[in-house]
Amino acid sequence: MVMARHWYSSSPVVDGHPLLDERGFWPAYLADLADGFAPEAFGSDAGDADAMLDTLHDRSAWPMFTVPLAGGFAIVVHFNSGEEFTTTDYFLTHPDWSQDLVLASDDQDRIGPGLCWPELAALLEAPPDAAGVTGSHARLLLLLPVLGDAAIPEEAVTAVVEALVAQGAPEASEALARRLLQGHPVWGVEDWWFDEDEQSWLCEGDHSPRKVPLGDHLPPQQRAALEACLTPR
Repeated sequence: MVMARHWYSSSPVVDGHPLLDERGFWPAYLADLADGFAPEAFGSDAGDADAMLDTLHDRSAWPMFTVPLAGGFAIVVHFNSGEEFTTTDYFLTHPDWSQDLVLASDDQDRIGPGLCWPELAALLEAPPDAAGVTGSHARLLLLLPVLGDAAIPEEAVTAVVEALVAQGAPEASEALARRLLQGHPVWGVEDWWFDEDEQSWLCEGDHSPRKVPLGDHLPPQQRAALEACLTPR
């Protein structure tokens, strides 16, 4: 079961942001999505990737990353090594909310996918003066595990290739990019459609939290702000 985010306050959570610049981070972080690709495909090597996996799965230090969004929203990525296996939880948060929304989790509950491509594309640029993960390339790669969209456009492939190359991968990274866009192996890709009445993307996936409009329990003003945050500009 996904651990509620407030319980993380009593867990050994550490700031994961410095890890983003470490050699081996991306092949370790995206290992589940990049099955069949060696760390060298990311411009890294096996030793660095293995060392980073050990860091990400350290029971005494659970990395956390914050992707700031417009309107005070954020997606918080928590590694959880409190059980037999390390899992990763992705929360959509806002300081005014009493309870965060779970976008995805690869624990035994299998929650996902949590974003379609138009939404992820809308989140790539950080708001001005934001703190956390602000670079568009790192934001894209960090949120890729939440994505699971059966209708990926070619522009998505181009964007992922550019992000990979910016993080040290070889120029010829199209095959890796296409593999990463095939979705997390826990939930894969699903069909999405935009509900005009609800003004929200909805997902067909059995395990997706997006079968209902995102934030449908929120007050109208907060719901509108969330919709604006996830709308391509």
